[in-house]
Amino acid sequence: MIIMGIDPGSRNCGYGFLEVEKHKILAAGCGVIKNKDQSPLSERLLIIYNKLKAQIEENKPDVAAVESIFYAKNIKSSFTLGHVRGVILLLLAEYGIPCYEYSPREIKLSVVGSGSASKKQVLYMIQSILQLKQTIITYDASDALAIAMCLYNREKLNLFHR
Repeated sequence: MIIMGIDPGSRNCGYGFLEVEKHKILAAGCGVIKNKDQSPLSERLLIIYNKLKAQIEENKPDVAAVESIFYAKNIKSSFTLGHVRGVILLLLAEYGIPCYEYSPREIKLSVVGSGSASKKQVLYMIQSILQLKQTIITYDASDALAIAMCLYNREKLNLFHR
């Protein structure tokens, strides 16, 4: 089974994959889709759509998890994040990939054991749990792996007893 995690962002959209067999994680991979700040939102959304589509076609995930929307201090940022999440959810629906959503707090709690963990703590735990040899991964990529790990931790009994 392949689990995909997506950390939505219009400038940096992280994605990660966990290959799982029974109750063991065999492999992990991740990356970030980077967009230029000054690009129009419509262009950034198209780039995210096309690059995530390529990742889905290459890795063929069975299930996905996306960080749910959270309250931001800047309302414009919240709306932009909503557009990005809409593109992601549409893409997953087009491929018939079941999607779970988790709040940032749930994700941190699942991976680190504290819902108020820092991005640095999440990165450390992801590298430690998955024994990643790659020592330099971005917070967006580690967050995406953490989202996939949250789905695995929360749903493994349901996923493997279908």
